[in-house]
Amino acid sequence: ARREPAEPDFWNQSFETPDGGRLAMASLRARPLVLNFWATWCPPCIREMPALDAFYSEFSTKGWQVVGIAADHAVPVRDFLARAPVRFPIALAGFAGVDWSRRLGNTSGGLPFTLVFGSGGRLAQRHMGETRREQFVGWASGIS
Repeated sequence: ARREPAEPDFWNQSFETPDGGRLAMASLRARPLVLNFWATWCPPCIREMPALDAFYSEFSTKGWQVVGIAADHAVPVRDFLARAPVRFPIALAGFAGVDWSRRLGNTSGGLPFTLVFGSGGRLAQRHMGETRREQFVGWASGIS
């Protein structure tokens, strides 16, 4: 039997942010969420950051949230964000981020890996690989 993904455990997690704060996943559960696992050493992850940022800018006023979970060390993430800032929150998961992505259904462990949750934390979409703004918009139109 296939084990169900570890979604309930995930919502109990809290991650450090690049500015030294904390981001509690439970605080994001009430509204729709695009959750993107990425790393600074992953070229497709870097290429899709502007699309995530554009989606966040356009859809945050419609209740959507975007969070990038960096499966990376804090210093390269901070350096990257200093050069290419984004408006959505970033969480620092270190290399445990890859483990979390696997537990949430990323069978290959590759990056980038994107999850879309509807209101209440209901998983609506999983996507392995680089995404484009049009995909986010399409997912958002079918999820509340």
